[in-house]
Formats: sequence, structure tokens, C-alpha cells
Amino acid sequence: MDEFWTYFEVLAPSVGVGLVFWLAIRAIFRADRQERASEAQLREEFHAKDADDSASSSADK
Repeated sequence: MDEFWTYFEVLAPSVGVGLVFWLAIRAIFRADRQERASEAQLREEFHAKDADDSASSSADK
């Protein structure tokens, strides 16, 4: 059982740092994915509004 704790003491810091790194990278990628989705939605709404404005101004002439 002493060998287990020796190995645990040696490996725990590396596993902990790896876990923290993985969580940070995962959070960055999720935030980026959400940012890109919201930007695409805003662009789509803007282009739809722009198309509606163009159609209504063409009909007014």
C-alpha cells in the first residue's frame, strides 16, 4: 500500500495540472463556439433587415 501512495504523490500534481489545462481549453473553445454562433445570428438578422429595407425602398419608388 505504501507504493500506491508513493506513486499517487508523484502523479497527482501532473494529473491535476493536466485536468486544469483541459478544463481551461474546453472553456475557451466553448466560449469561442458560442461567440461565433451569436455573431452568425446577428449577421443573419442584419442581412435579413437589410434585404427587407432594400425591398421596401424599391417598392416605394
